[in-house]
Amino acid sequence: MAAMRRTLSRRQFMGQALAAAAAPAIVPATALGRDGTPAPGNRLTLGMIGLGSMGMRHVKGFLEEEECRIVAVCDVDRERLEAGAKEVNARYGDTGCAQYGDFREMIARDDIDTLCIAVPDHWHSIPAIAGIRAGKDIYGEKPLALTIAEGQQMVREVQRYGCVWQTGSWQRSTAHFRFACELVRNGRIGALQRVEVGIGPGSAIEPQPVMPVPDTLDYDMWLGPAPWAPYTEKRVHWNFRWILDYSGGQVTDWGAHHIDIAQWGMGTDDTGPIEVEGVGVFPENGLWDAAIDYRFSCVYANGVTLYVGSNNYYTQGVRFIGEDGWVLVTRARAFAHPESLLRERFGPGDIRLARPTGDHRQGHRHNFLRCVKTREQTITPIEIGHRSITIAHLANIAMLLGRKIRWDPEREVIVGDPEASRMLSRPMRAPWHI
Repeated sequence: MAAMRRTLSRRQFMGQALAAAAAPAIVPATALGRDGTPAPGNRLTLGMIGLGSMGMRHVKGFLEEEECRIVAVCDVDRERLEAGAKEVNARYGDTGCAQYGDFREMIARDDIDTLCIAVPDHWHSIPAIAGIRAGKDIYGEKPLALTIAEGQQMVREVQRYGCVWQTGSWQRSTAHFRFACELVRNGRIGALQRVEVGIGPGSAIEPQPVMPVPDTLDYDMWLGPAPWAPYTEKRVHWNFRWILDYSGGQVTDWGAHHIDIAQWGMGTDDTGPIEVEGVGVFPENGLWDAAIDYRFSCVYANGVTLYVGSNNYYTQGVRFIGEDGWVLVTRARAFAHPESLLRERFGPGDIRLARPTGDHRQGHRHNFLRCVKTREQTITPIEIGHRSITIAHLANIAMLLGRKIRWDPEREVIVGDPEASRMLSRPMRAPWHI
């Protein structure tokens, strides 16, 4: 894969060269820290951008990792910013966590090695690209980007600068999702016929009143590259995911997880469908405008069709259907027919998929930190995150236009439809750009 052919950035090359020249032949035990954990000077430094629901989960998760130390947090909401810094300082027993309202100030610090970005979708690409160009390695939340064009640019930047990237599609670091995909990849259900993905319905709400912006929120910064819109509390924070200016609705929010597992099980991480079509119900009024009910199909060149829909159509999770049986994998567990499939074991000649080390609850984060140190590929590199969410973006385009989209997965372009092609990107509000 292209990620395996990355070249080192100048920062990475110089850092590794100096470290190699200075390293002693024998490392004394006292340099390893208490109980064999890394000494403070050997830990990766980490900056957290975005401190909402997922962002704070990452703060608490990375605080449990001995390989890193959180040194700075960033958010446009002062209340969240202070809460994040308080969590970090309480864990380390000091007041050393720096606070930023502008991610650019954090990224400008040379003493920060890595970033965790957990912001609304319309903000994913700008800080990510800035961080990549500054030589940071990045754990970036799913869905990878707001548009296919932004995702393509992010992939190019990662490859150009040799960034170690982990997409936050953490289901790949969970044993039962991996086992289900290995059953499929090793032919235990026979030749794959179709895949069904259920990702839940969207949400709607009535029109909302204009409200004064809270003193604690930098609302203009929250909007960032999105079109200007009056403030109302149901627009921001968690609710951004139901508004197409900032996200792709449930199609991209949960689709980033379960479509990703479908891609893993199908063995199509480096490609995508050739046709996408579907029907979606979009609210006709009210603040939230992303699809609340939907069903779409994606045809692959090998003849397999991926079907995705809300709960009215498919069970939440991913069902792989083959000639000899099926396997369904959900957040809770894997199910199969025949049930004996769940007792299958794999041998040396079978396909084994990437797996993290350590506790599965921390596997995805731990895998990222380990790969930063080894320069190996993560479990969910940026190319995989991009390919998976591309399918959801194409589905939204097809449903909004009400027609089939023909896709060339090799060139990553829509074929023969200029109007649809224009929807691969969106304009950004000045002065923001990538």
